[in-house]
Amino acid sequence: MGSTSDKVKGMANEAAGNVKQGVGKATNNPNLQAEGKAQERKGEAQQAIGKAKDAIKKGVDKA
Repeated sequence: MGSTSDKVKGMANEAAGNVKQGVGKATNNPNLQAEGKAQERKGEAQQAIGKAKDAIKKGVDKA
């Protein structure tokens, strides 16, 4: 996966996780809230991977 696709998938997972957390809170469903929190964290990690790939690529391009 390229850095851009990692970042896009990360943003999508983060957004979906936030929605799940909100729905879980509104419906008093702690399981859905927890699932949303996990998905948000997954999205944050995917974005971090994409950013790391960008940094590595920039470093290689300079060499």
